[in-house]
Amino acid sequence: MSFGEVVTPPCQGLRMYVEWAARLPHVIAWRSTVPPGRPPARILPDGCLDVIWQDGSVFIAGPDTAAQLGTAPPGSRFFALRFAVGTGPGVLGVPADELTDRQVPLDAVCPAAEVRRLSEAPDPIAALEAFALRRWREPERAMVAVAAGARAGRPVAAIAEDCGLSPRHLRRRCQSTFGYGPKTLARILRLQQAVALARAGRPFADVSVTAGYADQAHLSRDVKALAGVPLGELVG
Repeated sequence: MSFGEVVTPPCQGLRMYVEWAARLPHVIAWRSTVPPGRPPARILPDGCLDVIWQDGSVFIAGPDTAAQLGTAPPGSRFFALRFAVGTGPGVLGVPADELTDRQVPLDAVCPAAEVRRLSEAPDPIAALEAFALRRWREPERAMVAVAAGARAGRPVAAIAEDCGLSPRHLRRRCQSTFGYGPKTLARILRLQQAVALARAGRPFADVSVTAGYADQAHLSRDVKALAGVPLGELVG
């Protein structure tokens, strides 16, 4: 059972960034250091949720609905786990829509003593993985199917029917699992596919067809709305 690939890297302009598969399914571990003289990193929405150690502080970066600009000072160090679409809320015990477009201190949802051990850990990644393993819950099969349907571009009504849910019930379940409704989830997953194709060198006309946009103008409008800049700037 899989939610599909975790689309990475999540941002533009970040250097000294490394990622690898974590010890948990559907989870990527990553670390980075902010170099001097670089513009703020553009962090694209990807439907994921991250638990991040930054210079001794630990916080949750919830699922975003639009690109964010990283503002950490040069020299800042990050160690983190990125939970694929829909998997993070079960670990944290918090509905995803309570975290949408927010950065929340981890001790707002977890015991302060546990978070303090994470913040003081000599190996932040190992500590974060142990934290997640203790709290791990497998994602719901119905929500796995929803994510797969959204990634494949299926209509919301068809996804709801496949899962035996009404469209209204599907929307509620999506908001608590993914942080937003099925239409927004589909747009974000389509954006990630489009950016990956463009970065691989595919012509934008091919990108629009393969990723499921009506035409290249639709691709351009949607990327600008979600990423804040044109596709050419993202891949340039």
